[in-house]
Amino acid sequence: MGHMDHAAFGWLTPVLSYAMACTGSALGLRCTVRALDATGRSRRNWLLTAASAIGTGIWTMHFVAMLGFGVTGTEIRYDVPWTIFSLLVAMAVVGAGLFAVAYGRDRRRALVLGGLTAGFGIVSMHYLGMAALRLHGRVRYDPALVVLSVVIGVIAATAALWAALSIRSPAAVAVASLVMGGAVSSMHYTGMAAVSVRVSPSGDALSGATAMQFIFPLAVGLGSYLFLTAAFVALSPMPGRTEASVPARRPAEGVAR
Repeated sequence: MGHMDHAAFGWLTPVLSYAMACTGSALGLRCTVRALDATGRSRRNWLLTAASAIGTGIWTMHFVAMLGFGVTGTEIRYDVPWTIFSLLVAMAVVGAGLFAVAYGRDRRRALVLGGLTAGFGIVSMHYLGMAALRLHGRVRYDPALVVLSVVIGVIAATAALWAALSIRSPAAVAVASLVMGGAVSSMHYTGMAAVSVRVSPSGDALSGATAMQFIFPLAVGLGSYLFLTAAFVALSPMPGRTEASVPARRPAEGVAR
């Protein structure tokens, strides 16, 4: 049985991964709030942005945390196609949950369906990311902890969607994103607690890329995407403010005439 280290760099990777989960959650919630206040193509675009933000934040959280993961007696590499696939699945399934909530007629039913869908998207991303792991040995999972991680993921997603439907103020969204970030991190480390590795020493070269060759550059790129998208959302005027400003100009124009 190989000894596993989940924080090879100390508190750096857990704290940084939590920060990425909170950032993605906050951005996704803000975009969802904008979507619910919009109609037509604008609503669709805001929902797509929300899905990409939440999916990116969750993916980055997972693999930043994995930068601190190590197993004695074996190297660790990552299968590149599987890793990218896990990101795409996270965006697609979370997006499906957001669309279910935004366009559902029955709010309660839409929330349950959206929470289940988005929650399974979060969990799928985690375990697809783990499927990308390449090492000398066999990875096994404790079924009870796997189920617990799924429950945490679904609760986290449902709570986030409820917040998007019920909360409008930026301060409340910030608090909700901190809670969701904590729930996503808890899901990750619960899933990792379910892992055990039986090392089979071998001189054969492992396929795939190391974390620093692939995961780190991609995580930096996606983190930059979250930052730029957050800046765009922050600078975009709220629809209500734009509409309110139009009548305010008309009296002034009439006086000038």
